[in-house]
Amino acid sequence: MTYRMIFNQTAYFGRGAIQNLVPELQKRGHHKAFLITDAILLETGTAKKITDLLDEAGFPYEIFSDVAPNPPVENVKAGVAKFLESGADVLIGLGGGSPQDTAKAVGIIAANPEFSDVLSLEGVADTKNPSIPIIGIPTTAGTASETTINYVITDTEKHRKFVCVDPHDIPVLAIVDPDLTDSMPRSLKVATGLDALTHAIEGYITPGAWELSDSVHLTAIRMIAANLQKSADGDLEAGEKMAYASYIAGMGYSNVGLGLVHGMAHPLGGRYNAPHGLANGILLAPIMRYNAEFTGEKYRDIAHAFGIEGVYSMTLEEAREVACKAVEDLTVALGNPTSISAVGVTADGLDDLADEAFADVCTPGNPRPATRDEIRELYASLL
Repeated sequence: MTYRMIFNQTAYFGRGAIQNLVPELQKRGHHKAFLITDAILLETGTAKKITDLLDEAGFPYEIFSDVAPNPPVENVKAGVAKFLESGADVLIGLGGGSPQDTAKAVGIIAANPEFSDVLSLEGVADTKNPSIPIIGIPTTAGTASETTINYVITDTEKHRKFVCVDPHDIPVLAIVDPDLTDSMPRSLKVATGLDALTHAIEGYITPGAWELSDSVHLTAIRMIAANLQKSADGDLEAGEKMAYASYIAGMGYSNVGLGLVHGMAHPLGGRYNAPHGLANGILLAPIMRYNAEFTGEKYRDIAHAFGIEGVYSMTLEEAREVACKAVEDLTVALGNPTSISAVGVTADGLDDLADEAFADVCTPGNPRPATRDEIRELYASLL
């Protein structure tokens, strides 16, 4: 058995880390940046924190802010056209998963124009060339797009999200500056934090996991369990820890894969526009219970990472249940919905959801193989 791990060339962490942006651009010999972000980050002044640095250094740039949540194919095509017109030679993805995923798709297509339809990037695309260099700067603590080889695009015609997995798309540089994540509203802190927790837990129990990925995922689980609630309630130090935990979880899952929670969350986003982290929060504890008998001793470690005492003297069944209960209790305490009806799902939508989740690229990474009918039953149990 062999394992592959792919990480950023360079990453900076800490308050004020964004000061490294211009020196890195200059050191790498770039001459013009193409900043991909969204309208909200422009309006709130977050993007200005980046453009001020570029302006002060006299570093040329253009801004592309036409990025929608769950970025659609049309956003990507527009971004590619604008990038090619700009004459830029480096991309800056500023934001949560949507701007950063858009930057990845733009960078890959600009370097591999045979994939300009965007849809052909689904799954593991056979791209030949590395992306245009990308600098990933997160403003949320959840997706970890700044350090992964994955991105997600929405096919609006078919009302579905699809996952792209490509080692060529990983940002060459990541800058994780908690000063940029402090201003997230509580709802976004909750959703993105539950996304990060899902990354860590699914990455820990997927069959492709191994010692190195286990170490980062357990660290991330421990950090999230200790800090997510406090971060949501406005604690800045806890928010800083969440920014790092998100990245740490991304280091792991990007290399070993995810599972059924993500496989079932993607159709909820594509068909009902459910925020991704919110959907993961609905699904995580129930699917942990579904998977429990296929996870060996790992739920003991998850429960211990949540601070539960005595888990190594419990029966395995007890340890598994307290791990699931810890995740469930945190989800409820955060105020995340616990039913898919909360995002608009009704019984007549279950068949389409099950079909798409069964075909999702993340689903085969689940520790318990799931049939299409079992997936439908899981959705039905959460109405």
